[in-house]
Amino acid sequence: MIDKGSDAYKEGYKNICDIGEERIKRSAGIALKEKNLFDIDYGFRCFKIDSSNMKEVYYRPADVRQLSLDQLTDNIKEDRTPEDLLFQVMLDLGVLLSSKIEEQEIAGKRVFSVADGYLMACFDKDVTEDVVTQIAKSHPFYAVFRDSSMADDNVAVNFEQVFATYSPETVRKVL
Repeated sequence: MIDKGSDAYKEGYKNICDIGEERIKRSAGIALKEKNLFDIDYGFRCFKIDSSNMKEVYYRPADVRQLSLDQLTDNIKEDRTPEDLLFQVMLDLGVLLSSKIEEQEIAGKRVFSVADGYLMACFDKDVTEDVVTQIAKSHPFYAVFRDSSMADDNVAVNFEQVFATYSPETVRKVL
């Protein structure tokens, strides 16, 4: 924590990470403007350690009531973003957090392509078989989807078969 009486605190910096982030931005700006170093990637990511993206799903049978079962249809916490899920998957699969991440649109759905298609992930709702097929045809090493995001039961049932047909070597994961 920054001392509340300091100039840094008065300028809006609450901790050392805030100061470090600003210094990186300023250094990159100087390198770009004054030194003409345009061939360097000056991007960076800041992460915050948080609890899991997944809901607590381990309950004693006596704690579960019939009316509350509908609350268990989605195992991901409501306040989590697709980016939260992507970074958790990257950590789980051992993909470097510094990997290049690109966003694509496939059949109207937002798809993340990590490390030039090594990992492809879609967490949008109503994912159709067309989206699954196009991702499979890209032959990623890993393909990740959100279980509750499949458009209907047919997509969920055919998911494995689509990958078996177009990209059998792809490791598939469903959150």
